[in-house]
Amino acid sequence: MAAFAATFSLPVMAQEVTREQVDIPGPSLVGNLEGNATTRDIIVFLPPSYNQEPGRRYPVVYALHGYSSNNDAFEKDLARTNAIESAFGSGTPEMIVVMPDAQSVNNGSMYGASVTTGDWESYIADDVVGYVDAHYRTIAVRQSRGLVGHSMGGYGALRIGMKRPDVFTSLYAMSPCCLTPAQMPAPELVAKLEALEKPEDSLDLGFMERATLATGAAWSPNPNNPPFYMDLPSGEQAADVMARWQANAPVAMADQYMFELRGYEGIAIDVGDKDWLMPSAQAMHKVLTDNAIEHQYQVYDGDHVNRVAEQFRDAVMPFFGKHLDFE
Repeated sequence: MAAFAATFSLPVMAQEVTREQVDIPGPSLVGNLEGNATTRDIIVFLPPSYNQEPGRRYPVVYALHGYSSNNDAFEKDLARTNAIESAFGSGTPEMIVVMPDAQSVNNGSMYGASVTTGDWESYIADDVVGYVDAHYRTIAVRQSRGLVGHSMGGYGALRIGMKRPDVFTSLYAMSPCCLTPAQMPAPELVAKLEALEKPEDSLDLGFMERATLATGAAWSPNPNNPPFYMDLPSGEQAADVMARWQANAPVAMADQYMFELRGYEGIAIDVGDKDWLMPSAQAMHKVLTDNAIEHQYQVYDGDHVNRVAEQFRDAVMPFFGKHLDFE
């Protein structure tokens, strides 16, 4: 097991934070059919007082990266504004921030649970949380755990949050993807994917082709359909596959989880006014509003990626500073 730690000296208004990158086991991923690694790294940011106050315990925020990304890339995105450190320097109460790696063979796990990809819901909520609670001075109760993510990670925060209110107490979805029922992909795209003979043939495909494979692996797995172990929406099975995909949209899932959503201390969704995902974020906002689920909804001046660091510093960190228990 590898662990790396460093302390950074940061600009005025920022506070010194210790960064550790640690390989951890992922029993929830064992046996996945597409060969995703089961030992994966997490990045842990320890607040300025962590090493100075050995008797103190801290709440934890788990931050999920987006599709075609990983935790290292998410960290680099936030480093543009020293988001975590600057938030502490501006008065946000100190907490631990953890970034898991959820990149898969098809460039993103969708934070779902399937025989093909592995059980990423349990990996985040049980394996990662369990490891962090066992190895760091956390306040190990749901009232002191938050879950945030960007894009695919925002989807993951809502999906896992709906299913695991026993673990988390506050949720924040940044520019979340995949909130509304999926549309049928172009027939020529599906035909191109079905013509692939082995997984290695998919590595040079474009974004939409690989994202479609990630969707199928997560939402329409089929252990009897090698080599990709998924069903795609074509031929006689097209309607059935699309129904399975659409059932995984949080807008469609929400009716089943209203009781769980009402139990959250805080829920927030944000999206840029130039983000192509704004209509689906608005749809999720409407579902929550129509069902009297208290939440924050923010539309800001920006697109899908250009304000992530600022939002994490100015909105996400203060949100958890308000909604998590610190003792």
